[in-house]
Amino acid sequence: MTTSIEIGTLITHSDKIKNGKPIITGTGVTVNRIVSWYKLGLTPEEILNRIGHPRLDLAKIYAALSYYHANQEQIETELSAELAEAEQFEQEWLQFNQQ
Repeated sequence: MTTSIEIGTLITHSDKIKNGKPIITGTGVTVNRIVSWYKLGLTPEEILNRIGHPRLDLAKIYAALSYYHANQEQIETELSAELAEAEQFEQEWLQFNQQ
């Protein structure tokens, strides 16, 4: 007998994990992480191989990408904020090391 999995159970979020960002259930892998690699041109299969998490499979990668496409504005805002924070940190680090 085949067991069906409800797609809505594959992505979750909690304020206690990854600051409330959506994650693939049972992994701690954020949707943002999957989307970042996807936007770099990696296929879902390549993303799966790169992460190498034992509880991750293609269905969960595709669920993360589906979540992204359904909530694109929210995810893009989060990705932009993460990039701005990384750039700010880099500038501060460079300034600190030039002293």
